[in-house]
Parts: sequence; structure tokens; C-alpha cells
Amino acid sequence: MTFYSPVITNAREAESNEKLHLFRYVEDPDQPRIDTFEAHGGYVAWKKVLSSMSPSEVIDEVKASGIRGRGGAGFPTGVKWSFVPKDSPKPKYLICNADESEPGTCKDRVLMERDPHSVIEGMAIASYAIGCHLMFIYIRGEFGHSAVMMEKAMNEAYAKGHLGKNIHGSGYDLDMIVHTGGGAYICGEETALLNSLEGERGMSRIRPPFPAIAGLYACPTIVNNVESLATVPFVINRGADWYKSLGTEKSPGTKIFSLSGHVNRPGNYEVELGFSLKKLIYDPEYGNGISGGRKLKGVIPGGSSTPFLTPEMIDVGLDYESLQEAGSMLGSGAVIVFNEDTCIVWASLKLSHFYRHESCGKCTPCREGTGWLEKIIGRIEAGQGRPGDVERIEEICGNILGRTVCPLGDAAVMPIQSAIKHWRDEWQYHIENKKCLVKSEFGF
Repeated sequence: MTFYSPVITNAREAESNEKLHLFRYVEDPDQPRIDTFEAHGGYVAWKKVLSSMSPSEVIDEVKASGIRGRGGAGFPTGVKWSFVPKDSPKPKYLICNADESEPGTCKDRVLMERDPHSVIEGMAIASYAIGCHLMFIYIRGEFGHSAVMMEKAMNEAYAKGHLGKNIHGSGYDLDMIVHTGGGAYICGEETALLNSLEGERGMSRIRPPFPAIAGLYACPTIVNNVESLATVPFVINRGADWYKSLGTEKSPGTKIFSLSGHVNRPGNYEVELGFSLKKLIYDPEYGNGISGGRKLKGVIPGGSSTPFLTPEMIDVGLDYESLQEAGSMLGSGAVIVFNEDTCIVWASLKLSHFYRHESCGKCTPCREGTGWLEKIIGRIEAGQGRPGDVERIEEICGNILGRTVCPLGDAAVMPIQSAIKHWRDEWQYHIENKKCLVKSEFGF
């Protein structure tokens, strides 16, 4: 098996392309240092905000840009900020969600490790916009190096006066805390993250109230993804109109896609939203085709929680609306490619095992249903499938979908439902012949 670096990027293209910005300097080994970051225009937006913009003006600019959440939900970032009540006497908090746990996703850690100050600057601007004086970054427990780099960058930002008391003489105070989680997938969901940050068990909360009203310590709280926040300084510097000129009308801007699986050039690629999924997989500048000269079998376009697309469906734009129309979701932007030798039952078993293991257990349909799915699919994969098993799986999926407090239940069933929809004959072959129709290993 050949192993590829998870951080192959199109940063060289970004350096010569004004449209691409998040990856513009990530291949510069000195970019994590504050002096280099400032030499490349870092913290200019932060100073501009403090010196010449009111919080409401910042929110209006971000709202006008149309930035949408890059963690998976795709909710408009500026609109989310505007939900924070201005007259609340309680403290307000900003949390950067860096609990990047969606299988196939490894974009946020690139920004944290290779351009950490861009994340801090975006967090600071967001904090100013909502009236926050204490911001947190919650980092996935396994990302030890990311936490070290963010801690180092935070200390540099304090030393240069970008954080702390009376920042740049503006009268505005802002402090930051770097917090590492315990490696639980559920804590990528914002309310479970809040519970974890408070020292409680990572379980999702019933909403309403929403975090913008009653979040961390029952105070108004905004939770945004790393990529979302790192984009904000560019909008402040270049304006909403510039940002809206990128991507599509309803999905403006660029997005980092984590391309993995059976492709010749896996890695992270920043492209405009609406970029062709087919081009991302096959273009020599990007995925460069299916590894080993094999044919494509299927693609998960937005992380393991999104429905499969077949080869006939990949001539589609990578944006929220186009993928939804195609029957899938943009999600976190993790594009996982499967070749023709992949057993779809085997792949579904791996997915069901993950979600069964990561279920927090709060909701009965998810707690019990994910275990049943793993058991039945595991039996089919082991050559012990029974007539009616596929229909039973569909019934269980239907009893989980839309019936849980958080989206983990939906995430557990959507890829399995699509796998049955597109490759039902393969499931039946497994049951009838007690073996895989194709190879069962995700080999290269």
C-alpha cells in the first residue's frame, strides 16, 4: 500500500491566483510565525475593524458577503452572528469549532498548523462583532500538533498586542483559550461541544434555546468552524462584493476540499464553490484519476455522513445547491473516492461501525439503531445474510432518520440508504451467495 501525505495542496496555484486565499501561503514554512504572517498582510483586517468599523458594520459586511458555515451545516455566518442579543447583560462567547472528526476531513488542521494566525485573526474579528471578550478554540483531542501551533500563535498574538487589554489603543479587551477535547465525534456538534467545554459529558442539547441565546454557561455564544473564521479577514480587507464574485450566486467564495481514497493525488484543494466534482477527481492538477487505472465505483462528496454518488452523477458542481439537487450534500467537503473493486457492503459496515461507536447514547433510535445496523450489515458481510435483511436495514434507517436530537443519527443512515439505493444488487448477491461480489478491502 502506498501512503500519501494528507497535506498535498494547490498552494502554488493559490499564490499566483488572487481568487484563492486560504491556501495562499501554507507552503511557506515561516507562515506560522507572526512576523511572516504580518509581512503577508496579517492582522491588517483586525486593525481596520478596531479603528474604523462598528460591530454592526462588521456583521453587515460578513452578512453581505454570503459566507456560509464550512463545518457542514452551511448556515450563513453573518446571519448567525446577528442572532446574538445586543442588550443581553450576560457575557458573550465566541468558540472556534476545530473538532474536525468527520471521516475523510483534514482541512482545518492544515490552517491551524500552517497558518494559525489567520484563524486567530478571524476569531478576533468575530468576537468584536458580537461583543465577546473571551474566545475559545476547541481542538480535536488527536490533533496534538495543531494545539501546540495554536497555543504558540496565541502567545505571539498576545506579545504583539493583538490580544489582551486595550488592544491597539481601541479600548477593546479580548482574551483567548486553547482547549483540547477528548476525541469524541459527537463534540463536533456545537451543543455537545458546549457541554464538553463546560466539563460535562459530550451530549447534544435540545433546542431551542439556541447557542446564540443560551450557549456556553447559558450565555449568548457563537460557534463557527475554523475555515469559516479564517475567511473573515479576507472579506474585511477586500469587501463583500469581491467575495461574492467567487463561487456561485447562492454559494459564494472558495472552499477547501479534502480528496481521499482511490485517487492518484489525494490531498486538500482550495477551489471556488461550484467547481466540478468530476474535474476534482480526474484533472491532472487535482486528483489525477483513479489509482491503479481502475474505474470509479462511487463517491461520498461531503464526508462519511453524506449519501453516495455514482459515476453517472459526478458531473456536478461542488456547492450546496447542486449537490443537494444531485441527492447528496456538501457537508464538510471531504470527497472520498471508491474504485470498482470496493465492496459496498464492506464499506457500509465500516461506516456503521464508526457511527455506532461514536453515538453518545442519548437518543434511543440512534443508540439502539446504530448497533442493529452494524450487527445486520456485519452478518451480511460475514456471509451469513438472510432474506429480508436489506429491507430490515431500510426499516431501521427510516426509524432513525429525523428522530434524534442531533444529526448523528441522520449521518449514520444516509450513506447506507444511498448504498442500498444505488447498489441493491450487490447487497442481494452478498446474501444469496454468501460472499462479496467484488474485493472486500479498501486497498490501493
